[in-house]
Amino acid sequence: MTEGPAPPPEPPGYTPQTRPGLNRLVVALVASVVAGVTLVALLVGFYWPVDALSDSVRTVVLGPLDLVVSDAGPSSGLMIFAVAGILIVAVVALALEGIAALLSARPRRKVLSARRHGMRMLPVAGPVRITVLVPAHNEEVSLPATLDSLEAQTRPPDRVIVVADNCTDGTVGIATDRGFEVYETVGNTEKKGGALNQVLALLLPEAEPEDCFLVMDADTQLGPEYLEVAARELDDDPDLAAVGGVFFGEGGSGLVGQFQRNEYARYSAEIRRRRGRVFVLTGTASVFRAEAMLDVAGARGVYIPGIPGAVYDTAALTEDNELTLALKSLGGTMVSPPECTVTTELMPTWRALWTQRKRWQRGALENLSAYGITPGTARYWGQQVGIGYGAVALMSAVVLMLITVLALDQWVWFPFWVVIGAVFWLERVITAWPGGWRARLLAALLLPELAYDLYLQMVFISCLKDITLRRGAQWGHVQRTAAPEEA
Repeated sequence: MTEGPAPPPEPPGYTPQTRPGLNRLVVALVASVVAGVTLVALLVGFYWPVDALSDSVRTVVLGPLDLVVSDAGPSSGLMIFAVAGILIVAVVALALEGIAALLSARPRRKVLSARRHGMRMLPVAGPVRITVLVPAHNEEVSLPATLDSLEAQTRPPDRVIVVADNCTDGTVGIATDRGFEVYETVGNTEKKGGALNQVLALLLPEAEPEDCFLVMDADTQLGPEYLEVAARELDDDPDLAAVGGVFFGEGGSGLVGQFQRNEYARYSAEIRRRRGRVFVLTGTASVFRAEAMLDVAGARGVYIPGIPGAVYDTAALTEDNELTLALKSLGGTMVSPPECTVTTELMPTWRALWTQRKRWQRGALENLSAYGITPGTARYWGQQVGIGYGAVALMSAVVLMLITVLALDQWVWFPFWVVIGAVFWLERVITAWPGGWRARLLAALLLPELAYDLYLQMVFISCLKDITLRRGAQWGHVQRTAAPEEA
């Protein structure tokens, strides 16, 4: 496989810019809910004020130290309200999990099968076959390590195709010299999603019930057991639509790289706690049944957004998030086993990280605008509201702490808040512990990671502003010139 036919033209005007009203409605909805929750929090704070500081200050002698201590803290009414709020959030979260489980228990298989234009599948009759698709745009530096990780699998892939998208470097030569198939895109202007749509348009019509496709980035390395575990999951559960990876950050990139490694380690730990239940199928490496891809292609433009017949919605900035919503909207089940580890590219600079996260965040918001408020998207709406309220809460907390420090003539210790802070500090250190001593040290310092959280929340606010002002989004491809150093 080298080159295919030019892709069919898309309907004119199908871009994110054709739905600015919906995108802005998402911003307004998220902002209004966040504002409402914030207003409730402020009213509660006024109704149950904190004890007066002047009435609770005392001096405590601790060895050679004289500590000024205040017992001021939240009132009992405020504590009861806070605990009730936590319980309500937990109940809502459980309800959303239940809704997701019910949706996956009633897939629209019979209806979707009728839309496959004759490509109906028989039941799976044998072990799965896995074809690996590696979309690559000028990835001559990263591609060798990616191919090495495929050759090191305990369960080798059945076929590997490097999808060379408008490459002007040595990507094609590296793949062919090592004996791998190469598909070169024709006239693709839709980046990764468009490249994958082209090659899948050739592969899916010939697919059989046992066929699955691993889509992985060219700057990603799989753990050695990835394909073995993924194949076992798919063999054991014929209804499983996809298997995602649990990703970690590569070495190098200094402090900005360590922030990202800590972030990815915590996300991976959360997936393990959820026993593999997926938030988003990672675009770095996920395996899909051919049947699930055919379902998505047949449902585009009918049950879910997108161009009819296309697996990937090329109008989406984040194809992994959009495809997850597509599969879940159609009742697809998915899992990310802890053994399916992936080591992926990190952004080497703050500017590149800003661009990447704006694309991720804006893509998530635009995907929600396309899908609307449905049982399948309810959890994701809740996540966006949570991010928005988290931004307001963290910034408010930082401002209040600064005001408190500047207003006091001397340092005052508050035992209640010291205990709360200690629990938070311990959680940050424990969740970063598997990342090694650098991760633990960064977590133990606490303030740098709080600053990093503020940075990410500024990205969220910037996305809301850009959508409101109808500003375009950037893709932000990082061109590597050398392999990153190990951390």
